[in-house]
Amino acid sequence: MNRWIIGARIPTLPSSIVPVVVGSTLAWRHGYFSMSITAACLLVSIFLQIGVNYANDYSDGIRGTDADRVGPRRLVASGLAPARAVKMAAVLCFVIAAGIGAAVSVLHAPVMLAVGACAIVAAWFYTGGPRPYGYSGLGELSVFVFFGLAAVLGTVYLQVKTFSGHDVAAATAAGLLSCAMLMINNIRDLQRDKKAGKKTLAVRVGDKPSRMLFVSFLILPVIIIFSCIRWLEFAWMVIILIPFILFAIRPVMKGAKEQELIFVLRQTGIIQILFAVIFFGIVWLSK
Repeated sequence: MNRWIIGARIPTLPSSIVPVVVGSTLAWRHGYFSMSITAACLLVSIFLQIGVNYANDYSDGIRGTDADRVGPRRLVASGLAPARAVKMAAVLCFVIAAGIGAAVSVLHAPVMLAVGACAIVAAWFYTGGPRPYGYSGLGELSVFVFFGLAAVLGTVYLQVKTFSGHDVAAATAAGLLSCAMLMINNIRDLQRDKKAGKKTLAVRVGDKPSRMLFVSFLILPVIIIFSCIRWLEFAWMVIILIPFILFAIRPVMKGAKEQELIFVLRQTGIIQILFAVIFFGIVWLSK
């Protein structure tokens, strides 16, 4: 069982949990919070991300791009589990996510069925199929769309049946933080991905620009939420994140590499969780 927990990449799960928390917080502000819908959205998002992680493990493993890597061991590349078993684990996670997502969508907003279907297709072809878009520098864009806009606004829409421009702003902030999580992974693996022919965004733009993008992905959410101060009276509280962001940025801007960046990955997850907690506090105090 422990090997499957390793393969699930637990430290990356804030990227699936935080957007749903933000979306439900927004729904609560609109006056339409539902615990059952929130729980369903959380399960869909978590199983979708774990499925992505297993699918990524499987696809990279059979291609050999995970043969030499830094960070947590990969199931297929390290021989911890056979490729077929990892593939089936990914499929099982996608089936669970699809089943729960379909049920909640049919009951509350059938249009979300299309969004869920797109999310699962995107999850598989991130590193799967003949031309995985994750190997073409589009990973961050996909994460922004599905673990930012779709996750936040979908959670809002299922409960409120609409969403506002302010909801889009909050979804953008959450999506950028999810991009930061993926970017720091890609910076850590940049040289190995380059050798393996895996053209992530970090590989395409280079080391220094990637580090600047990572910084931007962490700072822009603070600016976005702070700019909502006319809508959210206590939006200024988002500045609480700044010390934690600076703590994460410092080693990145000093040129930390590989193993040194594992700490930054964990710190990024903490920042995401703190963002959700602070955002809830902002909305609660401003309500």
